[in-house]
Amino acid sequence: MLLDIAKLPTAGNSAIRLHPTDNVAVARVAIPAGTELSVEGLRLVTREAIPAGHKIALEDIRPGELVERYGQAIGRASQMIEAGHHVHTHNLSFEELQFDYEFPAIETPVPEPRKDAPTFLGYQRADGRVGTRNYIAVMAASNCAAHTAEIVARGYEGQTLPPNVDGVVAFPHGDGCGHVFGPDVDQLRRTMGGVLAHPNVSAGIILGLGCEVNQIDHYLSGEAARSAPLVGVTLQSSGGTRGAVEAARREISRFLDRAAAETRSETPASKIVLGLNCGGSDSFSGITANPALGYCSDLLAEIGATAVLAETPEIFGAEHLLVKRARNKQVAEKLLSCIREYKEYLNRFAGSFDDNPSPGNKQGGLSNILEKSLGAVAKGGTSPLIAVYDFAERIASPGFVFMNTPGYDPVSITGLAAGGCTLLAFTTGRGSAIGFPTVPVIKIASNSHMYRRMTDNMDINAGAIADGEKTVARVGREIFDFVLEVASGRRTCAERLGHREFVPWRIGPVM
Repeated sequence: MLLDIAKLPTAGNSAIRLHPTDNVAVARVAIPAGTELSVEGLRLVTREAIPAGHKIALEDIRPGELVERYGQAIGRASQMIEAGHHVHTHNLSFEELQFDYEFPAIETPVPEPRKDAPTFLGYQRADGRVGTRNYIAVMAASNCAAHTAEIVARGYEGQTLPPNVDGVVAFPHGDGCGHVFGPDVDQLRRTMGGVLAHPNVSAGIILGLGCEVNQIDHYLSGEAARSAPLVGVTLQSSGGTRGAVEAARREISRFLDRAAAETRSETPASKIVLGLNCGGSDSFSGITANPALGYCSDLLAEIGATAVLAETPEIFGAEHLLVKRARNKQVAEKLLSCIREYKEYLNRFAGSFDDNPSPGNKQGGLSNILEKSLGAVAKGGTSPLIAVYDFAERIASPGFVFMNTPGYDPVSITGLAAGGCTLLAFTTGRGSAIGFPTVPVIKIASNSHMYRRMTDNMDINAGAIADGEKTVARVGREIFDFVLEVASGRRTCAERLGHREFVPWRIGPVM
């Protein structure tokens, strides 16, 4: 997508039509009632005020007729909508669309690492992965150990740590006990194990109460212990909170010496694993930030690096576009199974995919999940979909891939991080302040107004695209270059502010 928009609003650039078949346009700026517009030669007058980012009808749309944006259906008119009127939740109905999926006819090869790929400075790990940070992790096995884990990590705040050590960070959470054994416990263990065995983690402590469902022995005998040094401590065997803190600090003193000896070295950018997330989206997200991140994703896939799209509820209604790009039919079917199983999950709670858009999303111009998803999938660019992963599953494939996660941001980025993403790129239109304890999160603003309002939280302003100052390709290249800088050690806004959200996905009942 290449937007050619003059900076100052005029009759010819105040509204953006994204596809020739669209019967709505998106207001680039707030448009008063009675404003004469020219949208690709089509002249009309606004019949009511149109907020920035919201949709305006380009023609009369009768009740029951499809409303199109991005050249795709985003619902049906629930009443007569005359040209020049505001199109939103009051006159646009959501319905679950039926698609005639176009499955791939041929097998697409897995991308190979490019020998001429750019490089970054990373931490080489024994399993071949490369970290972008070097942390000591203090993981709580359950809520009963969460406070103690925080005390341990807090003891290192403000201290001068050895060179090459990014910090000692805690992973407190509210789970780990009261679970039903089976898929729920398995997923929690996969999540926590993935965080402990992460390439951004030099060594770790697994800290338990001692009697919880999520026993620390699982980690001490599993993949996490084989990937990096890991020790276990329980409050009940250490004399309580103070005893566990002291025991953990003794182990960490050894880990700090080891981590200090680890240094960054030049590494091909094909080793980058970038998680793609969006949160607090608005209507501009699908016009500016997400397509620009998609351009970056294609650059990564081209050199044999990995870009990981997520948030299953936010591909619903756009999954047919990903099916067409699947490496083979097996990958396409696995993607569709994620949609089906997530729908069954929602049905257990009488929920709907259309419950996903938040009040803030709607204030930003997104009317329903179909419209939101069509903009969200733009983060994945245009490259073939090579693989589909379950929540927190180890990511092993290069190229563009997908992970099954909720749309809820802290849970989604937790799954991506646990799967091995060494950086996260997060687009936002309403504004977001989220981060992760051991993985740098890059914030990309979809509009300049929010960027200026939340400068401390935003790393890149993709709003320059809608302002007519930059193209999608230019901002996409800026994101790619920034990814390399962050991978080599540059701090993101979320890191500087100390945002360290960690929220596992609990899928079962509380016992």
